[in-house]
Amino acid sequence: MKLVVLVPLLPLIGVLINGLFGMKIRGRAHLVAVSASGLSCLVAFVVFFRAVGGRTLDWDVYSWLKVGDFVVPIGFLVDPLSAVMMLVVTFVGFLIHVYSVGYMHDDRGYARFFTYLNLFMFSMLVLVLANNYLLMFLGWEGVGLCSYLLIGFWYEKQSAADAGKKAFVVNRIGDAGFLLGLFLIWSTFGSLKYAEVFKAVDPGLGTGIYTAITLLLFVGAMGKSAQLPLYVWLPDAMEGPTPVSALIHAATMVTAGVYMVARSHPLYNLAPFSLEMVAWVGAVTAVFAATIALVQNDIKRVVAYSTISQLGYMFLGAGVGAYASGIFHLGTHAFFKALLFLGAGSVIHSLHGEQDIRKMGGLWKAMPITSWTFLLASLANAGIFPLAGFWSKDEILFNAFRRGMTVPWLLGLVGAFLTAFYMFRLFFLVFTGSFRGDAHAGHHPHESPPNMAYPLVVLGFFSVIAGLIFGFPPDHGLYHRFVAPMFEAAHEPAGAAAHVSVSFEIGMAALSLAIALLGIGLAYQFYIKRPGLPSALADRMKGVYRLLLNKYWVDELYQAIFITFGKRVCTFLWGVDSRVVDGAVNGSSWLTVRLSLLSAWNDLKIVDGLVNAIADVIQGGSLSLRRLQTGVIQNYILAMALGILGMVVIYLFLFP
Repeated sequence: MKLVVLVPLLPLIGVLINGLFGMKIRGRAHLVAVSASGLSCLVAFVVFFRAVGGRTLDWDVYSWLKVGDFVVPIGFLVDPLSAVMMLVVTFVGFLIHVYSVGYMHDDRGYARFFTYLNLFMFSMLVLVLANNYLLMFLGWEGVGLCSYLLIGFWYEKQSAADAGKKAFVVNRIGDAGFLLGLFLIWSTFGSLKYAEVFKAVDPGLGTGIYTAITLLLFVGAMGKSAQLPLYVWLPDAMEGPTPVSALIHAATMVTAGVYMVARSHPLYNLAPFSLEMVAWVGAVTAVFAATIALVQNDIKRVVAYSTISQLGYMFLGAGVGAYASGIFHLGTHAFFKALLFLGAGSVIHSLHGEQDIRKMGGLWKAMPITSWTFLLASLANAGIFPLAGFWSKDEILFNAFRRGMTVPWLLGLVGAFLTAFYMFRLFFLVFTGSFRGDAHAGHHPHESPPNMAYPLVVLGFFSVIAGLIFGFPPDHGLYHRFVAPMFEAAHEPAGAAAHVSVSFEIGMAALSLAIALLGIGLAYQFYIKRPGLPSALADRMKGVYRLLLNKYWVDELYQAIFITFGKRVCTFLWGVDSRVVDGAVNGSSWLTVRLSLLSAWNDLKIVDGLVNAIADVIQGGSLSLRRLQTGVIQNYILAMALGILGMVVIYLFLFP
């Protein structure tokens, strides 16, 4: 099982080769990157089947940090949870690498793109295979860096550069909470290694300390996994190339928060308030994001808001103590969400960059592979029997109801209806009807090349069968028998039903399925049978429509509070704003103007002055000393002679 070290190491080797020699190999950079990810996936399968055989590994490779009692190793942990995550990351990541060969084939930054893609896989694998919180945090920050690099990959576009910065800044907010949580874990348990921390967990410490730790960790999860209120970076991440969107949304970055909560379940089990908070945030986010997706017109943004919503379901599962169900939905979601993004990329590639679904339509005949696989992914995302999403999402809703979380369960049902509606709104507008694009602009739909189409077929296959093979019967399938032992002490809220009949469970599943079918039926009425109805309804409900189309103006609110207001505060504190100083004439108080001038003097003379003085001293000293280097040998001999003479004189005077 120690082969596990090769799983992250192989993508890292790809990073080094393409990073150092990418400019020379250029169009062949994919050979290195795809080979590295493919070999990593093969090794992951070998390690995974060892884990299925009942083996686990907690291996400290070497001591990374050692300062007094603070000891942190570079170590790997292979258990059922990390094995499942490892397989999802490597398998879906490999398919996205293959797809990228066709999608990015004529891009100027071809080698750079594959370097970043391998680095993303390496960082995520470090995150999921680490055996301690600090190494997890290293991978956590690594995927944050890669998101910045890949979202802003086309940095010549201002919108892409801004989106990369937005993702980086918003995630730093969440990461600050995560880091504080790690500080508290260390100060409480004296270790950051999972085995030692979880062994030291003691209910006698009281729920307060566990609540503080888990809430701080969850702040990090809200940022990384795009939950309210830190979700705003994820829709803008669509500015990056489509394979990046698939990798971020399906297999890597956004799933990190869900994995971290599941990994930390011994801590969350002793913090009921934190679990309830996780469940509520997940349920509300699921509905909130779904309502926005109802009216978006960018094909990738619809799928992006769907990701935020589906992540909400995963947190709902974890929050009701059904950690295994949350991770199961993470796995099935990886297949159908990667397929949705890659299918969207296939459409965009065919239409030469067009992303507005109002300028699409009628693509079914021109793009049969993309159309069929996108349909399967849409059905899976909507939770239609017997596709993958049905099994995992239904488990979460069932566990939420069984464990007494009635309102989050109801929100989950509302989210299921909305999901089915917006997914089939998207499907009908893109693939049915007649083509609404501009043929004169070069929009001639055609199927994608084989290296883009084959990954769609593979993902479509798993979107259909993954839930049926691994999740049936519910809570007792192959997946659950493998993972469930890790979560035997899962939290059971007060009032949870100890046992429910099979007929009741089937009835709950039928209710969830009926609600999803109702959403599809309504989308069919709106966009196939009566295509004029949506615009008429939007005219009648202009306020609601504008609210959803503008995404509740959350971005504008954040801009006003945290950016515009923040700039004004900083400008005032700096005190150089002429409007403030000139305000004395317009009636501003004497104290306001004096404070402004004092702040300006402090900033210019003390802060900037000190920094500039250090630079001036070094520069001035360097200019003086370099005059000694004349290159004339006579000057050097003279300097040596004067130096010797000076030493002789000092010696004679000091030692007569």
